[in-house]
Order: sequence, then C-alpha cells, then structure tokens
Amino acid sequence: MKTIVLKFGGTILGDMTLRERAGQIVQKYYMDGYCPIVVVSAMGRLGDPYSTDTLLKLVTEIHPKINLRELDMLLSCGEVISSVIFHATLSNYGLSSIALTGAQAGIITDRNFGKANVLRINVDNILKSINNKMIPIISGFQGITEEGDITTLGRGTSDYTACLLGSKLGSEQIVIYKDVDGLMSADPKIVTSAKTIEHINYEDVFQMAEFGAKVIHPLAVETAMKAGIPLLIKNIMKEDVFTLIDNQEVNKIITAVTCMPDRVQYIINTSNENDKEIINEVFNKLADAGISIDLINIFPDKKIFTIEAKYAETATAILNQSTLNYVTVENLVKVSIIGNRMRGVPGIMAKIIKAFSEHNIEILQTSDSHNSISCLVKKDDYKNAMILLHNIFSV
Repeated sequence: MKTIVLKFGGTILGDMTLRERAGQIVQKYYMDGYCPIVVVSAMGRLGDPYSTDTLLKLVTEIHPKINLRELDMLLSCGEVISSVIFHATLSNYGLSSIALTGAQAGIITDRNFGKANVLRINVDNILKSINNKMIPIISGFQGITEEGDITTLGRGTSDYTACLLGSKLGSEQIVIYKDVDGLMSADPKIVTSAKTIEHINYEDVFQMAEFGAKVIHPLAVETAMKAGIPLLIKNIMKEDVFTLIDNQEVNKIITAVTCMPDRVQYIINTSNENDKEIINEVFNKLADAGISIDLINIFPDKKIFTIEAKYAETATAILNQSTLNYVTVENLVKVSIIGNRMRGVPGIMAKIIKAFSEHNIEILQTSDSHNSISCLVKKDDYKNAMILLHNIFSV
C-alpha cells in the first residue's frame, strides 16, 4: 500500500477556488495509484466564521477565562467542519471519502488541555477506511484522552498531525500545501531579496522553526526527521514550486535568516557572594512559572538572560521578591543565521560583528551552536540586521 499524506491549510480550505484545486490534487494522487491521507486545518483566519481565532473570540467575549477542557471542545470544531466541507468537495470529483476527528483517527493524548502530548496513535480506523476504498480526511490539531475528553495539540499543529500520521503509516511523502512558495530564506516582507529554499535538511529547517520561521511547526519537522520521511512544502497553485526537506546534505553554509521579536533582557548584578544562591532560587521560580530562558550569559559579577516579552510581568514580579539588583532592556529582537555546514568554518562571527559595527547596529547579546548564530539587537535595528545578514552571506 503506497500512502501519501496531504495537508491543506486554513486559507486554502476557506477559499472556494483553492479548495477545488486541493480536490484536484487529491484526485491526481489517487489516479496515480496512491492512497491519499488528507489532514485539514480550520478554515480561514480571524473574522472568518469557522477559524480557530473566531471560535476563541466567540467564547472569550462572554467570559475571558474558560476552562481549557471546554475550550478544547470548542476549538476542535473548526477542523471538524473543514473535514466535512472537504469531504463534499471530493464528492464532486467522484472520490469516496470519510471525515474523521482526531479521536476517530486514533490520536491518544494526555490531559494537558490546550497543548496535549501525544501518547500513541492507533491507525486501525484509517487503514479500515483505506481498505474500504475511502480517502480518510482527518481533522488536524486534535486528539482524545484515555477518558474520552477532546484535546488540542497547541496552535498551528495540524502540520504536526500530518507528520504523526505519515510517520505511523510509513508514508512515502508528507506534503504540506500552503498559499506561499515553500520555505523562504528570510521573511520577504523584511528582506525583499529572499528566495524560495529548494532543498534543505531536517536539522536546518528544525532550527529555522525554533528560531522564529513560522511556515511549519517544529514538532512536525522533528517527527518527519525521526521517521526519515521526505517532507515537501508546496504552493497550492504551483506544483513545481516547493521546498524539499530530507536528510541529505545541502551544499550551502548559511541557509536562512530568521528573527524572534518581543524579547526582554534582564541584567542581574551578582557581585555579592550571597547573590549566587539567590539567583539559583530565582531561576527555579522562573522554571516553575513556565518561563523559558532564551539567551543567557553568565559572568562572575552578573547574569544576563532574555525571555519573551509576554512573560516579563511574571519574571519581574519573581525578581522583585528577591534582594537582587537588576535592570531590564525592552523592545529587543533576536536575529539568527541558520546553516548546518557553518560548523568549523572560521570567521563567520567576525564578519557579523564587522558588518553590524559599520552600520551602527549594537549587539546586546549573542549565542551560537554548530548550526546557528544569534544576535540580540534593538527593535529599531532588526530589519537592517536581517538584510545585512542575508546579503553578506549570500543566502
């Protein structure tokens, strides 16, 4: 049995012309001898009747804080509606299909409502549908607990659903259809010279997702990488324009430039001996509050770290409970270059420092790994920083 997973995003399903195009694509794969497994997102964006954000607004306008269990029940409806709408679309092409919720598709999760962890997948229902000559259309983004409660896997996880199913079924490919030309070397709204990345390996694209690129969910990449299944990101209207993601080495030192806005930097004075014990306690409290520390530099007399701005109020409250002296710097952005082949290549950081210095861009903090280098800069400088990085490394 030759399976292929085809995932269609919300903007595609919310547009009649694009939805019909999606139906034609499924038909072609079916006629070519594949068993297509379709995964769908909720239709449209905020303001559209059945989008996730519209459903969320519908209930939060009544009460600002809804139990996560009940919220998951509501938010899962968007994808279910999409699955039935697409079932009707495939009927127009003479294709038999069956709409399945995440629960009916066998996705079993824990009880971490709003961001549930997948425990296991039972694909018996999917295989039964295929054996009955029906194309399964699965609602992405959702699962079910052992106790029968509906859960969601976190925002933007329909791609993750597609990769989970492709991995479990041993599919030949996982194809993510969008209304953009695959992965871009940078955000084209900022870097006008950005271009489509034709080929990239799992590790680099995983880093891109982790460092701010929003085209595909990091869990989706990680799942496909572990299974070793090629992952394609295609433009719904341009079959020949896509990004291929696999485990093959790419002959390029720098693959992409990314950014993560809304960073806040904390500079903590730890010159006193007693401060070292207090700072350890503060870090434990930050972790207990679910605050992930991003960049961090440790010196004998101070500790410097950054977090997302949305956690700054909580972090500041924790620090104010201590006797530590600290200052904060707001309105910062982390810009990064990604490239698996930069490992062991000398002079890359020197080139960045020189270029930023010549253009009066102050670097407030840095970090690096074998396939990434990040610089923390002021919000007013980040666009120029991204353009510079894209140009000097000919990304």
